[in-house]
Amino acid sequence: MRFQHVWWKHIVLFLVTLVTTTLVGEYRYLAFLSDFGRTSVNMTETSALLHGLWYSATILAILGAHEMGHYLACRWYRIDATLPYFLPLYLGFGGLQIGTLGAVIRIREAFPTRKVLFDVGVAGPIAGFVVLVPALFLGMYMSNVTISPPPESLRLIGKPLLFRAVRWLVFGPIPDGSIVNLHPMVWAAWFGMLATALNLLPFGQLDGGHITYATLGKISTKISLVTVGAAVVMTFFSLSWLLMTVIMLLMLLVVGPHHPPVINEYEPLDTGRRAVAVFALAMLILCVTPFPIEI
Repeated sequence: MRFQHVWWKHIVLFLVTLVTTTLVGEYRYLAFLSDFGRTSVNMTETSALLHGLWYSATILAILGAHEMGHYLACRWYRIDATLPYFLPLYLGFGGLQIGTLGAVIRIREAFPTRKVLFDVGVAGPIAGFVVLVPALFLGMYMSNVTISPPPESLRLIGKPLLFRAVRWLVFGPIPDGSIVNLHPMVWAAWFGMLATALNLLPFGQLDGGHITYATLGKISTKISLVTVGAAVVMTFFSLSWLLMTVIMLLMLLVVGPHHPPVINEYEPLDTGRRAVAVFALAMLILCVTPFPIEI
């Protein structure tokens, strides 16, 4: 029967991911209060763990909105798809812990038309972006400007255009010798921007690949190859591209360079959807950063 779900798997994975992201959030909240280690923090373990929800609730909301965007679009078009599977991971990425590898849904049948493929592909990034932007503003308002610690003690993160714009709107120009002490909610929004940008890369069966194929047809194959080639080159400049590059190379080997065709291959997109495709490109530009994490 269509639309059946193995509920316990979704619930267990969500709860485990909630635990791993909250543990990361606890660390980020204590680091935020310590002002780069300059202030002693006196807080009970339970209270610190609860404050970890600033990070975990935000990042799960962003990821959950993204995948529910895909899922609800599938339901709208009566396409069989699973509910989101959240992926816990309590490991460091480029020296930084995230607490999750993201979330995914499984679509269990072919797309009928290019319009449906486009709508399902773009719904996720837009839904996540709608949650991400206010979270970034709110988190930035709860952050503060402080004296910059020694450079060797910092893990530098790339600053997407959206991050820079919101930081400027909240704080204006940052004085020399100062730095923004980021609230955990900003960290969650930053990882949300990273996830959005990676998903919107015009490659294969990523969201960006769906959008590119639905919009440009077979030309998307060349764009996919250029994208993975660019990712390989970027790994020589920043190892934070390594994981995504390996994933894309595996997808290339398993699925091949061509996007799977839809049932009605020749249905063109209307002007409105092409405008939405331009908006998706704008989201990619706003959220992407060439060097995500550097130590």
